[in-house]
Amino acid sequence: MASAILALDFGMLPSYQIEYYLSRLSPGLSDIVREIRNLVAEIAPYATEVMHSRGMSYFDAQRGGTVSAGICQIIIYRDHIRLAFIHGAYLPDPRGLLEGSTKAKRFVRINSYEDAPWDYFKELIRDHAHFDPYTVSFRS
Repeated sequence: MASAILALDFGMLPSYQIEYYLSRLSPGLSDIVREIRNLVAEIAPYATEVMHSRGMSYFDAQRGGTVSAGICQIIIYRDHIRLAFIHGAYLPDPRGLLEGSTKAKRFVRINSYEDAPWDYFKELIRDHAHFDPYTVSFRS
């Protein structure tokens, strides 16, 4: 395990590690991160969580790593949070909220907890958790 990444073999990181990490953020941003973590835990209770210098990544370790089996990423900026999807270009996005111009990665910028469309984020996370980059299709 690399020193810059903290992870358990499977599952979410211990609460004390997350709370220490989030204590450096403004309360508004830390609330957004907590809510995204709650959505991931609800949608993909099997998810493995890893922490890195810019946030957290979630993936299905039974299927692969953060790219081949990615569920989502939380990327922390000074004034906003990005909910990112490594294969987001393949996600249905009827609201047109996904941003980004790299080959496949897309993200949603979240500026405030109150204005965030949490139900829509839940759909995006669920869809991406079922995406298979090898077949470029969604698993049932």
